[in-house]
Amino acid sequence: MKDKFGNILWGAAFILIGLIAALKSFNVVDFNVFFEGWWTLFIIVPAVVSMVQNGIKTSNVIVLLIGVFFLLSARDILGYDTFAKLIVPTIFLLIGVNIIFKDQFNKNYKTIKTLNKNGLNEYNAIFSGQEVNFPAEKFEGANINATFGGVDLNLKNAIIDSDIVIEASAIFGGIKILVPQNVRVKVSSTPVFGGVSNKVNPVAGENMPTIYVNSTCMFGGVEII
Repeated sequence: MKDKFGNILWGAAFILIGLIAALKSFNVVDFNVFFEGWWTLFIIVPAVVSMVQNGIKTSNVIVLLIGVFFLLSARDILGYDTFAKLIVPTIFLLIGVNIIFKDQFNKNYKTIKTLNKNGLNEYNAIFSGQEVNFPAEKFEGANINATFGGVDLNLKNAIIDSDIVIEASAIFGGIKILVPQNVRVKVSSTPVFGGVSNKVNPVAGENMPTIYVNSTCMFGGVEII
């Protein structure tokens, strides 16, 4: 449904441009399609479509603000010097707010909150690397942090017989998670110049345990295999 609505939005935008161009050709309206800053629509419209299709995220809000700032600057409403002073602090403010309240914006928030437990395994790599091969024992979730480093978590031999949560934070770093074949994986992410790659094939059948990966990627990435 969201993809369809996004396509409708794109189509409506092009139809509107075409109609305005046609009306201007016959002097029905006095409107210049190529107004000052028209090129910023190629930044603003994709950001709005992304919000419709994927929900409001830090990444598409940042792109939208950049587009709006450029539009205001192109129309001499906001000077480029002011834009340069505001854009970086605004981005960091948005990132900070999103990190603090990311769970509330998470579509799987209730499930993750229910499954989250204290005392989960902690795997951290700060200016370093860590490889973890989990033994053939029950795995109940983990908190993973890779800051200017990397963490490889191998769960191929782990026993996962119920839904669990993996909290993953990759900041200028990378995280790789290898999962067994009998699980589903659902990803919720906050990507800021980074992202999550979920390469796990969908599992057929009922009552399969689900791994919820709740990630924050800032200039880093999480790979799930």
